[in-house]
Amino acid sequence: MNSDNTSVCHDEVCITCSDHAMEVTVRRLLADGLAVVDTGSGTEEVSVALVSAAVGDTILVHAGEAIAVVRT
Repeated sequence: MNSDNTSVCHDEVCITCSDHAMEVTVRRLLADGLAVVDTGSGTEEVSVALVSAAVGDTILVHAGEAIAVVRT
């Protein structure tokens, strides 16, 4: 933070505004609010604790956390 309470971006990446959510497809639900998703270039494990996702749903994921279901 600067003295005027604004964020400072480093290395051409702003931690508050340049990140974006990715559309992925839920392939398998796991225990503890986790899911395996298809990113289009492989699979990843993400948290779905904040949304009601089902296998086959398209979800928006930001920083490893599902933030919305966009298609069921």
